[in-house]
Amino acid sequence: MDVKTGSSDIIGLDGTLSSTQFFLSALSFSDNWKRFNPSLPPWIWVQFPKHRFISSHNKVFEGYLSLENMCFNNLTQEEESNRSSTSKEECNTSHGEEEEELFDYATLVQSNCNEVNHYDFHIVYSPSYRVPVLYFRACHSDGQPLSFDEIEKDLPGHSSKLLSESKWTFITNEEHPYLNRPWYKLHPCGTSDWMKLLFQNDTSLNKNGFVIEQYLVSWFSVIGQVVGLKIPLGMMDTNVANHS
Repeated sequence: MDVKTGSSDIIGLDGTLSSTQFFLSALSFSDNWKRFNPSLPPWIWVQFPKHRFISSHNKVFEGYLSLENMCFNNLTQEEESNRSSTSKEECNTSHGEEEEELFDYATLVQSNCNEVNHYDFHIVYSPSYRVPVLYFRACHSDGQPLSFDEIEKDLPGHSSKLLSESKWTFITNEEHPYLNRPWYKLHPCGTSDWMKLLFQNDTSLNKNGFVIEQYLVSWFSVIGQVVGLKIPLGMMDTNVANHS
């Protein structure tokens, strides 16, 4: 199915979406990510017809988005502060170069780095909650998995506060629904509620209702910050422009 064909479909006002809508939104999200992040690893749709009881015409929608081998620097607070200051100075002298606004390179660097922790991220559709879920795993450069305490050290400073205070966002360790191995995930409890509020409170997003192309971008603009990933501003501007 063409993404453009279904992009004007309206998502339910309860903040959820169907598996087909997730698939369409995922393809749009992946295309825009590549467009605005050409130097970074892409989000790739991994087709995975796992469930034999799903009708054949729906099997194309079985799968998930995958972002592999992102690297986080394990910096001390002083080092991170210094790197952040340097990044801001470079941004001020770059005459508004867009790339400086896309990611906080004090935290996140590309996969050609040394002595860093490697992360894989998957966006998977939850049929029970009817929302996307962020799964991730992490390992040292030698391939040894990180403990949760080590992962917490990699997370942005605001994440610990958010995870400890929010009733909607917490990390659990569960079996990946497609790979059948333990992965960490940001639990989807409450996702539909805050997605509903997000669209209701932003007039630029809800002008035409819950539009499929906007869903994953808006969702990831919130959930990605917990793990130090940010949506490029261009992706947000593109969605608003397309539906204004």
